[in-house]
Amino acid sequence: MESQVNQPGSETKSLLVGRKANRRAFTDKAAEVGVTVGGTMVFVALLLIFFYLLYVIKPIFDGADVEPVSTISYQNTETATLMVGSDEQNEIAYRVLVNGQVDFYSVASKQLIESFQPPLPVGATVVSSAKAKPNEQRFALGLSTGEALIVGVDFGVTYPDNVRTITPRLRYPLGETPIMVDEGQALHHLAFDYIDNRIGFAYQDEQGAWKLNRLEGEENMMTEEIEWYSDLSVVEDAPKDALTALMTPDHRQLILPTTNKIFIYDIRDTDEPSLLQVLDVKDGSNKVSNVSLLAGASSILINYEDGTIDQYFQVSSRNGRLYQKIRDFEIDSPVQTIATEFYRKSFAVVSPEGELSLLYTTSQRNLFTEKFNIAKPGEMAFSPRSNALIVEANNSLNVFAVDNDHPEVSWSALWQKVWYEGYPEPQYVWQSTSGSDDFEAKLSLMPLAFGTMKAAFYAMLFAVPLAIAGAIYTAYFMSPKVRSVVKPTIEIMEALPTVILGFLAGLWLAPLIEDHLPGILVLLTLLPTSILLSAFTWSRLPNSWKQRLPETYQEIMLIPVILFVGWFSFEISPVIEIAFFDGNTRQFITNDLGITFDQRNAFVVGIAMGFAVIPTIFSIAEDAIFSVPRHLSNGSLALGATNWQTLTRVVLLTASPGIFSAVMMGLGRAVGETMIVLMATGNTAILEWSVFEGMRTLAANIAVEMPESAIGSSHYRVLFLAAFVLFVFTFVFNTIAEVVRQRLRERYSSL
Repeated sequence: MESQVNQPGSETKSLLVGRKANRRAFTDKAAEVGVTVGGTMVFVALLLIFFYLLYVIKPIFDGADVEPVSTISYQNTETATLMVGSDEQNEIAYRVLVNGQVDFYSVASKQLIESFQPPLPVGATVVSSAKAKPNEQRFALGLSTGEALIVGVDFGVTYPDNVRTITPRLRYPLGETPIMVDEGQALHHLAFDYIDNRIGFAYQDEQGAWKLNRLEGEENMMTEEIEWYSDLSVVEDAPKDALTALMTPDHRQLILPTTNKIFIYDIRDTDEPSLLQVLDVKDGSNKVSNVSLLAGASSILINYEDGTIDQYFQVSSRNGRLYQKIRDFEIDSPVQTIATEFYRKSFAVVSPEGELSLLYTTSQRNLFTEKFNIAKPGEMAFSPRSNALIVEANNSLNVFAVDNDHPEVSWSALWQKVWYEGYPEPQYVWQSTSGSDDFEAKLSLMPLAFGTMKAAFYAMLFAVPLAIAGAIYTAYFMSPKVRSVVKPTIEIMEALPTVILGFLAGLWLAPLIEDHLPGILVLLTLLPTSILLSAFTWSRLPNSWKQRLPETYQEIMLIPVILFVGWFSFEISPVIEIAFFDGNTRQFITNDLGITFDQRNAFVVGIAMGFAVIPTIFSIAEDAIFSVPRHLSNGSLALGATNWQTLTRVVLLTASPGIFSAVMMGLGRAVGETMIVLMATGNTAILEWSVFEGMRTLAANIAVEMPESAIGSSHYRVLFLAAFVLFVFTFVFNTIAEVVRQRLRERYSSL
């Protein structure tokens, strides 16, 4: 009867237990699903980041593309062409004849729009003509009367009724009246340059002698007209059989090439032009067919009959800055026409059979090669934006669309030494921007990757010993009461913003180290020595003395020692500096030792970043050591081992997977650190291991330069490549850490 009364309650209890079990099972399953979904989403997010970086990076490694757009036939086929070109929008193409006539054509309709003939004095005829740098779109006519007329091609843009209208025209920088260069002498093989009211002319007279005339313009205060003052001289022993004449835009050099030699003259002093260098460029029976200046006029491109193209530029040597062969380009067929871009170091060549190639000098890339219907080409030129190419061939102007956005980027330019213009030797250089249009971006990632490793190395050199030693002592030797205060205090340091650490390192720590460098070195030597000596002294004290102090707070007794050593080190610093370094340690390091000393250097970064990394390493390592089962250490002690033997042979081996993971986590943190290295270094992209020099890291470089980079530019995409490299670095470190941790766990799991 009693069992029958209790039966409903038992059923209710069983039902409640069943519901709790079902609820627990549901909760466990939901947690399992949540963790799985969360982990999967993290993995998917990493994959999305990975592929997005690849998506942005990929275009910089693509080659160029050239497509024909229009073929414009012209009628005047008897007069040779001096130069061709187009406006910025590639809507109008023009052809300049050697007699000065300029014809403008519509690219869309293929019809002649305008034709201009520069005004010439009565009785004067054109005996020579010359074109200026491509970006100037300017030419000069040498007249039989000894005069010269400078003409520029210009395009006016207006917007009537909100419709863009481009009007071609000619401009005359010096006026429509020709300027006298050499009265009574016809100007043959003319070369010129005009900049800032200064004009340089080089030419051959009727006797074949090369002459040089520099005209300086000064404004007349009364008439407000420009008056020109001439400085005429003869270039002695100049070759009469020169193929052409080239003058650098800075009026420093005159280049006279022949079929086997290049004569280079220093013309800075017009009264006494001197032969600077003779380049013997003869290659067996292979003769020079064409010589041109690369954008910026710092490099000479020498084209041989077999299609080989050599690049020369000046390199510092014992005899001064002399031209030297830097690199060569092998073209499959002979080159008939060559054209350089306005600002970049790209150039295009066309063979007699119509094979068009695009090349870039610094990266030494052959970007594009294809054969078109442009056999026996004449003049060729890039458009102002380098997105079109105009080639004269088959009595027509052939307009090509050019897609060549990132010619300067190649694997060798990113990761190998590159010989840039003006540099004494091949180097790793990161210099992405400059105020000059002639500047060439230098986008080597080696200094940035090196700087990242350097900053991480010095940070880990400072952080690992302190963090691991602190974790060992805190977990194994420290009393629980003190540990409950020390461990949270160190862990809370991780919440300190790194921008604060960078600010303190750059504005307080760096000057402090510079002013007390001897004291800092003494502190680094004396502090660990004093701690070990204090521990040794404590171990030798009589037990009666030790019992007077509570064992729980033994660590606190080191605080006065540390404070005294720090005070003593800084107090003795000036004494050491005066006694051994003549009162100036920085000057001694720089002048006597020959070591560059930057105030914000790797030493400062190592200390500042070390403080940021220590909490990460300490926390993980301390947990790993503290989690070692007590029965292992107790068993070791019971068998007669000392505390030190137990620590080194049992506890550390068991905790080694966690300790190694802590170190690798700290390394990953150091590699990706941004604000500390941004504020505590000079951000100099150099490859020097010196602790007294700075560096630039990948993360800091991205933070500094991403806001100023143009979206879609080579600079922008290379910064994404830097982010990808940083991503790979951290992935590799984490992978290595996980593999090693698993092996350590398998090896010592049986303890």
